[in-house]
Amino acid sequence: MIPFKEITLADRELIQSYTLNSHRRNCDLSFSNLYSWRFLYHTVYAELGGFLLLRFYAGGELAYMMPVGSGDLKAVLEAMIEDAQGEGQPFQMLGICTSMKEELEEVMPGRFEFSADRDYFDYIYLRSDLATLKGKKYQPKRNHINRFKNTYPDYEYRELVPELVPECLKLEAEWCKTNNCAEDVALQAERRSMTAALAHFEELGLRGGVLHVNGDIVAFTFGAPINNETFDVCVEKANTDVEGVYTMINNEFALHIPEQYIYINREEDLGLEGLRKAKLSYHPETLLEKCMAKLK
Repeated sequence: MIPFKEITLADRELIQSYTLNSHRRNCDLSFSNLYSWRFLYHTVYAELGGFLLLRFYAGGELAYMMPVGSGDLKAVLEAMIEDAQGEGQPFQMLGICTSMKEELEEVMPGRFEFSADRDYFDYIYLRSDLATLKGKKYQPKRNHINRFKNTYPDYEYRELVPELVPECLKLEAEWCKTNNCAEDVALQAERRSMTAALAHFEELGLRGGVLHVNGDIVAFTFGAPINNETFDVCVEKANTDVEGVYTMINNEFALHIPEQYIYINREEDLGLEGLRKAKLSYHPETLLEKCMAKLK
């Protein structure tokens, strides 16, 4: 059995020593997500043979992430298979992207069955596209922003700092009333994850921003790096009574994220029609396919 450990804030540096230097761009590897969602997925980690291993439960079933690192991948996969068998569970990995499928087929040809779910593909954008909104395809977004600026000429964008968290939580509470969080288990889970992240804003290395209109916060957003060139936007909430506010916070945040980040991952659409339409309207550079790999 592999000696997996609970994820704590103290593990950030160790875990990011693998993830930040990786080419992986899936949002599941953001340390903020690993930490703030562990209550739901019971995520644990281990180091083995030069790799970071992540094990969790999804829908009540044991699952693993593809190992992150370098070394004898086949030997590590065999150890993971044994670990699953020791737990009395079939071996399966989630979040398997195209390049990972190729790696698996190279070291264990024909041993895995792959299945993709479009609802869990990650939307990855060029940061420069979201920051500049250049070209005809972004004209509707520029129109939204121009209307916002004309309507609220004194608006302010500020960096999100811990002192602003209580006001952000007030806005989120109003958002929850409007969106009936009390009746939606998924939104309740998102709220718990968001609250956990904001409670440890600095320890998680989060970056965020807020929009002020007439002295009130009308939108906030925050995220964290996935790797050294990809930034994950974890949360974005706004007062929808303020027209154009989502377009504005999206654009301002992209402008203020450090330029080292070439890509912005805005995560999945979970099969929600409105969310899918909104994410596609920003013209992702990549729809990152994520599969399940199940041992045959």
